[in-house]
Amino acid sequence: MLLNTQDQLSTLGLVVNIIVLWNTLYMEAALQHLRAEGVEVRPEDVARLSPLGYTHLNFLGQYSFDLAEHIAQGA
Repeated sequence: MLLNTQDQLSTLGLVVNIIVLWNTLYMEAALQHLRAEGVEVRPEDVARLSPLGYTHLNFLGQYSFDLAEHIAQGA
């Protein structure tokens, strides 16, 4: 059963929101770790951070997988 366009966009929106939430929580944990280690974390640097600025986000929904040859052949 194929999803219609609205369902696909809603699903993609949900996935993007989950990724943004994860990235935000992870970035906050990283900042807390840096501060605990005594690293100066300047507010102007933090202001430039974005949970969307990562190459692991794929907004196009196009994926590429390297399959073993026997799997690609249907084995």
